[in-house]
Parts: sequence; C-alpha cells; structure tokens
Amino acid sequence: MPPTPRFARHAERPTPSQRTLGSAIGCVGTGLHTGARVALTLRPAPAHFGVVFKREDVPGAPAIPAGVDAVADTTRCTQLAGPDGTRVRTVEHLLAALAAWGIDNVEIALDGPEIPAMDGSAKPFFFLLGSAGIVTQDAPRRVLKVLRPVQVREGERTATLRPHPGFAVDMAIDFAHPRVGRQRLALEVDAASFPEELAGARTFGFADDVESLRARGLARGGSLANAVVVGEGGVLNPEGLRWPDEFVRHKALDAVGDLYLAGAIAGRFEGRGSGHALHVALLRRLRRERDAWRRVPASDPAIDAADPPPALARLVAD
Repeated sequence: MPPTPRFARHAERPTPSQRTLGSAIGCVGTGLHTGARVALTLRPAPAHFGVVFKREDVPGAPAIPAGVDAVADTTRCTQLAGPDGTRVRTVEHLLAALAAWGIDNVEIALDGPEIPAMDGSAKPFFFLLGSAGIVTQDAPRRVLKVLRPVQVREGERTATLRPHPGFAVDMAIDFAHPRVGRQRLALEVDAASFPEELAGARTFGFADDVESLRARGLARGGSLANAVVVGEGGVLNPEGLRWPDEFVRHKALDAVGDLYLAGAIAGRFEGRGSGHALHVALLRRLRRERDAWRRVPASDPAIDAADPPPALARLVAD
C-alpha cells in the first residue's frame, strides 16, 4: 500500500449559518441502474427544511427526507424510501456535492426513480449547485461533532469515525484486479478540496460483472459515458482514467455522500474496503452510541479543537 497520505491542512471552517440555493436549476440524464431517463430540479428551501427528495412522477408527489432512517437498500448504491414506500436510487453523488458546498436546505424534485448518473461522478452536480448560487440563511447551523471512535466491521472491511477538527476522509481499497490493486487516499474535505480531488472521480465496475448485474436489475443505464469499466486487459474507456487512483477517490466520494445523511460532521472517517452498507451501519451505530457525539453550533470553537484520541479499546465493532 502507498505511504499514508498526510492531512496537509485543516478544512475550511464550516459556515455558522444554514445554506440553500440562490435559484432553481436542473438537468436531465439517465439513471445508472434503472436506465430511466430522469429530469432533476434543485430548488431553494427555507431554513430547517433539510434535504428532501420529491418524486413528482408519483401521484401526490411524495417527499423522501434524506436521513439514515430512510435508507431502504445499499446494493451498489444508496437507495432511500419515503413513509409510503416511494423510493429514489443512487443519491450518494448528489449528496456529496451538497456536503461539499455546505447546503442544508434543498428540495430535489425528479420525475423518475433514480438520480441521473451524468458522467458517473459528482462533478456535474457540484457545478450545478455553484451555478445556482449559494445563499446564507438567517438560522444557525449545527454540526455533529464526533467525541470518540466508533467502528463497524464486516469481515476484513471496516468503517470508523474518529474525533477530528473539520471533516476528513481516509479511504483504502484492495481489489484483486491488477489495474486497481491497493490504493489509499486521505484528505480534508471542503468546497476547495472537493472539486479538485474528489468530484470528478467516476463510479467503476468490472466488465465480467456487467451481465450478472443487469440480470439483477442493476447497471441497466451504465455505459462508458458514465462509468469506468475495467476489463481483463485494463480500463476500457478510451479516455482512460482521470487520476491513476481514481478508484479509491470514487470510494471516498461515496463515503462523503453517504455520511451526509447525518448532516454536517466534524470528524475523520476511515474506510478500509467500506461501501454503502458499512457507511449506513456506521451512522446507525453512531446514533446508538450517544456518548460518542454531540450536536454543536457550527460557530462553536470546539469544532476546531482536536480531542485527544480515546483508547482503542473504546472502538465498537459489529
């Protein structure tokens, strides 16, 4: 595995106030898994509204608030369900872009069952949000501050949150395919680092898996235009990779999006082969461990204070 990267700087301090969009903005694209053509509109929302998906193609236009309780499935993506069972798939890339911009309140209207894949990354969503403009609201923002380590495990795979000023991600992967192999990335995540280091990292898969995935109703909208596909001889995309370690960057991107289901976090996430299921399990474990976190105002000086690391014996594993 490459040497452990250093956290070269502290992330930008979280904005002390809630944020929404300056205007509505939209896009049209194809769902990665369903193959459905979907129109998506991002709309400003009032303070304390939260991140809410709205299925306008379903009678009554049911709302699906983003949150860990709404997670209905984590097979190859993060899928949310509303109180009436209405679902929306593949929310993680858009959530990651919202997290990077620090947007707390937005209505996400769509006329289909899945967020459009766009190019398979969060870069188009980050651009859309910036183009709509970011508006500060007259309401204080609160941040989930991690007080001690919490961990979940599945075999050799782990997902951990530790105390840390700001928000940082440390992700490592290990795939048998020689083109992927072992990769690791660690960085502070904010509106400055996200577009440079994570936003453009695309979802990826292996050519040998495509047929079986489609037989299971997955990857039906996948193509070389919205995913990196790795074959026996290497990457099949004519343009190649955007970074030599694009694979681990995308896994880190997924983690940023999944963790935003808990809102803004002051802590360091460590993933070792983790995916959507472990990320959601970690948030659920964290919520149960009430002495492991507290909600604090984003203006609280405690956000910038690094707590001394508790003993490793305090780690909690499944």
